[in-house]
Amino acid sequence: MPIAPDQDFLSLQEAVAGRYSLESELGRGGMGIVYLAHEVSLDRPVALKLLPPELAAQPQLKERFLREARTAAKLSHPNIVPIFAVDEVDGFVFFAMAYVGGESLGQRIRSKGPVPASEAARIMREVAWALAYAHAQGIVHRDVKPDNILLEDGSGRALVTDFGIAHVREAPGMTAVGEVIGTAEYMSPEQASGEPVDARSDMYSLGVLGYYMLSGRLPFEGETVGAVLAKHITQPAPPVASVAPEAPGRLARVVDRCLAKEPAQRYAHGEELAEELGSALEARQELPIPLRVFIKQNREYVRASGVIVLFLLILFPSLIAGAIDGDIGAVMISTILLGAVAAVPTGMLAHIARRLLKAGYGLEDARTALKTDYSQRREELAFEYGRKVPIIERVARDITLAGVVGFGLSLAALGVNSDWVWPYVAMALSGTVGIGAGVFAAKRYERRKDIGTKRRLKLWGGRVGRWLFKLAGLGLKPTAVGTGATYRRTELAIGMATDRMFEELSKADRKELHDLPDIVRRLEEDAQRMRGRVEQLSGLIASAGDERYTSKALPEGVPDRRQALDRDLAAARDAAQQRLADAVASLETIRLGLLRMQAGTGNVRSITADLASAREVAEAVERLLEGQEEVEALLAADDTGTGNEPS
Repeated sequence: MPIAPDQDFLSLQEAVAGRYSLESELGRGGMGIVYLAHEVSLDRPVALKLLPPELAAQPQLKERFLREARTAAKLSHPNIVPIFAVDEVDGFVFFAMAYVGGESLGQRIRSKGPVPASEAARIMREVAWALAYAHAQGIVHRDVKPDNILLEDGSGRALVTDFGIAHVREAPGMTAVGEVIGTAEYMSPEQASGEPVDARSDMYSLGVLGYYMLSGRLPFEGETVGAVLAKHITQPAPPVASVAPEAPGRLARVVDRCLAKEPAQRYAHGEELAEELGSALEARQELPIPLRVFIKQNREYVRASGVIVLFLLILFPSLIAGAIDGDIGAVMISTILLGAVAAVPTGMLAHIARRLLKAGYGLEDARTALKTDYSQRREELAFEYGRKVPIIERVARDITLAGVVGFGLSLAALGVNSDWVWPYVAMALSGTVGIGAGVFAAKRYERRKDIGTKRRLKLWGGRVGRWLFKLAGLGLKPTAVGTGATYRRTELAIGMATDRMFEELSKADRKELHDLPDIVRRLEEDAQRMRGRVEQLSGLIASAGDERYTSKALPEGVPDRRQALDRDLAAARDAAQQRLADAVASLETIRLGLLRMQAGTGNVRSITADLASAREVAEAVERLLEGQEEVEALLAADDTGTGNEPS
């Protein structure tokens, strides 16, 4: 809500009348009041930042404020708020900058909580670009924090503002060594110590910013400014994974590296950090909105299908009974109702396919979206349930088995003496408990293995999915796909091309190669899992090689376990890269075999041999994945035992 005009507002308006028309106060900071205004000559909204008159009367503060304006006015970058003019009128010292409609990143986090990982990575990358540009001009921001990052309405673009305590390296002496200025919670250790700072100090502050975006909390807090600064100087920041376990590992490691105590261990400049963040974003492409809606509606319609199945179970016996009794009317009514009920899911699925087609996306985009969603859900479910069967599920299975055994023994007891009462009670109890535990275990298993998504993949990945899209496309004109075209990894692109060619084969050839689609799906899934494993191991190697873990000398007589760990991780990564290449090569071989058949130079027999080899590759990949899960468990145990100190 706008704040009522005060005397500063009224006096400033009198001083700038004819040039600027002030509307309202936007906010206040340590060294300025910001007003929303209109620049009369250019008829555009601007933000005027005014140094309060009582501070403008102090030469040192006035000079620092003007330095902020002159510094920022040099910068012209899409992710930096531009300065239009710097002026002093009737004792008022102010500058005019572009007005950015939206909110600050600080307001966004305080009102809505932590930022989604993909959005956090994007914001960090845009800020890194802005800082890289400023650093190239010899300027260090020195106060990178959420309230100095503006998020533009509509685009969400991040813009850096308030170079109010920026330090120009070419002008030594403007900020003396030992003078600590900035925001304590976001200060680098060297800035907190009053030492000279460079671009790497801003990288640390950007790391604190990323930490806050992902977790909603700061790495260091304290009752006093001094307590916070002391923690920045002396204590390592808690790993991002410990406060935001749902954050992608690659992004978490980027933030952790920014928070290294020694400047040499951080990213040297913004370009390097932006490049790393770009790789993290590419590794986790976000699906366009129409495809996300398609996935959501698929889940909702599958839940609704349970009611349809119930109606079918009720109507089918009526059809059978009518046929047995020879009641033609009953048979016709039951048949019509069965057909109508059975047509409902077909209509629902065709409807969501049609919406997707209208948005410019086709069947291949839908399949890619489902596979991407399945891959990401596997990661989430692995974190939620663990990689092993949860103990609660094992207990439920045991109770189910005990219930079946109890029911059987009770039934046997009744065979001995039907007059006994206790077997009836035991049967009721064991049956109720066994069925309840069985349903619970089955539901847990279905959710843990994401059976529903597998069914949707099978539906849309086969001939039924192609038929539904043909039905949905009746009467529609071709629509160009928008800018959000779906990103496809190599294995998915090859797999989809293989699907198309398989469906174009004759019925007889498809019958002989009936297991081809299943093998392709298996290779796709294995390749995606192995690709994720390669990225994970590469990150672990980078973490293991961090000087924070190796700079302290080991106690005499204790072997260097870290070097052995480095070798083991490198060997595991190389093996994973090779198996990934093998899986993709097997997919490519199958695709080439189908291409040869289309060209008339190949045959089913050669593809059958390729499929046999592909099975062996898939089995080798899966064995390696199982083995590397054990390595991961050992690594976790090693980290738990060592912490930040080598043992």
